Amino acid sequence: MVDIFERIENNMGPLGQYADEAEGYYIFPELEGELSNRMKFHGKEVIVWSINNYLGLANDSKVREIDANFALRYGTAYPMGSRMMSGNTALHSQLEQELSSFVHKKEAVLLNFGYQGIMSAIDCLLSRRDVVVYDAGCHACIVDGVRLHSGKRFVYKHNDMESLEKQLQTAIEIAGEYGGGVLVISEGVFGMRGDQGKLKEICDLKKKYSFRFLVDDAHGFGTLGHDGSGAGVEQGVQNEIDLYFATFAKALGSIGAFIAGDPSAVKFIKYNMRSQIFAKSLPSMIVGGALERLRMIVKSTSRKDKLWENVNRLQSGLKEAGFDIGNTNSCVTPVYMHGSVQEAMIMVKDLRDNYAIFCSIVVYPVIPKGMILLRLIPTAVHTFDDIDTTIKAFSAVKSKLENEEYKVTITS
Repeated sequence: MVDIFERIENNMGPLGQYADEAEGYYIFPELEGELSNRMKFHGKEVIVWSINNYLGLANDSKVREIDANFALRYGTAYPMGSRMMSGNTALHSQLEQELSSFVHKKEAVLLNFGYQGIMSAIDCLLSRRDVVVYDAGCHACIVDGVRLHSGKRFVYKHNDMESLEKQLQTAIEIAGEYGGGVLVISEGVFGMRGDQGKLKEICDLKKKYSFRFLVDDAHGFGTLGHDGSGAGVEQGVQNEIDLYFATFAKALGSIGAFIAGDPSAVKFIKYNMRSQIFAKSLPSMIVGGALERLRMIVKSTSRKDKLWENVNRLQSGLKEAGFDIGNTNSCVTPVYMHGSVQEAMIMVKDLRDNYAIFCSIVVYPVIPKGMILLRLIPTAVHTFDDIDTTIKAFSAVKSKLENEEYKVTITS
């Protein structure tokens, strides 16, 4: 028999193995100061490209005043208990009504967290007779939700409709044998690559195959569509999406989530989702703040418009400077380079310490060996100066990378 703690100590996991040398800088870095385009890192001001504060609401002065007033009115605990038992309020119901209206669905139900929310929704919806088919590029929360499923599950190649159709044919055959149904899951925007899910093409397949369609639109909610109501609206298929999920942790700059769709499906989730039934209700302080944020973006698209001015300047500027930003058609801006993990670490340290640029880095095994991905999240509070300064810094470190200045020479 193996002692669990001894096993853990001998294998700390893909990230944990680097904890001693990386914690506090590369992993669990500490950004300080008010949430904004510029913050402090290790005592120095840096331009920050790693916060999903798309519309700049997280630290907006009016929003902070709203949050403070709700905190003063309700405190952090109210209401107590699960929503089903004692934690329901008119404020919760009002937010659900306005969310469903905004995303053009008939009903919505609030969820305490985004990660837990989508994971638990998948678990709730599927019986052991059902089959789930999901995109290979889906976020970890979806993968974890699929893992909870006791029935069959199939993954299709990222945004590959031929692969999806092949998996659908198998899934429908199996579901027919077991007396179950089929659920297809995609994302509105894939948060690593920045490309939108092929929602229209998937909806077109519903004419040929019988399945239900769930979309996680965490990065599209508030940023895509003429009114900010998401990727489904952007692609003209919101009515054909059966269940629409989004989180407050990005465009709204808060915490919580929701899922919207037809009344019967939403009602089933509301009455059967274990993570909501057996958990404390989302505090009214958070609910009230989310409601006012939603009303702000419904009233005006000015924040979204400013966001896209910045997105377009950043992405076009990077392309003009010769950078590969992949197939992004959202705010998420990946920058691909070639190099080793060691070179990537040295380059990021150079960016942070010498060029005052703070962005997220992604390396193998998340992406193929020899590739480096620097992931930028533009927001409405970034300035053109932030963007131009960043592109110049990226050009400088790219030149160093290509000239092998970040190569590590190992001597015996």
